Amino acid sequence: MSERGNELTTLDDSQPAAEEVQSDSEVSAMAQESPKNSAAEISVTTNGQLEDSHEHNFNRDLKHSLPVGLGLSETKITSHGSDNTKEGVTEAGPFQGGRMQQKSGPVVLADEVKNPAMEKLELVRKWSLNTYKCTRQIISEKLGRGSRTVDLELEAQIEILRDNKKKYENILKLAQTLSTQLYQMVHTQRQLGDAFADLSLKSLELHEEFGYNADTQKLLAKNGETLLGAINFFIASVNTLVNKTIEDTLLTVKQYESARIEYDAYRTDLEELNLGPRDANTLPKIEQSQQLFQMHKEKYDKMRNDVSIKLKFLEENKVKVLHNQLVLFHNAIAAYFAGNQKQLDQTLKQFHIKLKTPGVDAPSWLEEQ
Repeated sequence: MSERGNELTTLDDSQPAAEEVQSDSEVSAMAQESPKNSAAEISVTTNGQLEDSHEHNFNRDLKHSLPVGLGLSETKITSHGSDNTKEGVTEAGPFQGGRMQQKSGPVVLADEVKNPAMEKLELVRKWSLNTYKCTRQIISEKLGRGSRTVDLELEAQIEILRDNKKKYENILKLAQTLSTQLYQMVHTQRQLGDAFADLSLKSLELHEEFGYNADTQKLLAKNGETLLGAINFFIASVNTLVNKTIEDTLLTVKQYESARIEYDAYRTDLEELNLGPRDANTLPKIEQSQQLFQMHKEKYDKMRNDVSIKLKFLEENKVKVLHNQLVLFHNAIAAYFAGNQKQLDQTLKQFHIKLKTPGVDAPSWLEEQ
């Protein structure tokens, strides 16, 4: 035991015996003292620790002695051993006034706080599960083990569209080849006409002959440029039809096929759960699977309706565009090879085609104002 503890529990023999005896009046006076002095009456064991039997009473008295608004939660009681010079020290927080200060603002529950990391993790989990189901459905269909939903009428229209796209792409490629070759021929005719014109000036004996050939080649080059303008207009219109209009419809078809695979995947999953046992563990799974199936069924029906509408409008637009372009192509080719320059010019005016003058750049936007 420490000497400090012994000094607290034993009386000093050097003190007079008269100080040990207290009168009843002094005892009653000490009992009526303010609660502030009650801290000095705490019983201390021989090892310098507070006695457990008096802890409750001390806290109760201390609570009454503290100012209003300062609770025991703000009070810290420290009791140290003999090695420390302070014992039974009471440390209280700063007094905030008669009322507790409260922070204003909305109260946010912990359950309502959303963690971005957890949200991303949940999205990745859902995406992985959906990808797994769709991959399993695709493999099952290729192996002939799984069933797939088929709209025979819609599938036939999609197949025809894809086949027509390949044929239109072949026509577009051939038309571009013809345009390139015609451009080279027109360029050669123009150069040949310039050569004949130069020789007609330098050869007096063959002046007329070179002049006739120069005029003929220049006329052919001019008609060739007119035909080239018609062919390029035809190529631009068909290219827009194939690579924009039809491609946009096929993009919707791809989305429809993806929705069909998801629909079949969740349909198969629901069928497998319905074939299994029904108990407390499987019923929530069946209900959740039914909700997912219904959601993907609505998505599939929506995409199927969108594809049907786009195919209908595409067919109408395709007939209108190709009708005008085929008439243009036929009239321009026939007029060119017939040597009918007037008919060729009239064909370009009919379809509002403006030829670009060779060697002249397009006007800037300032000049167009």
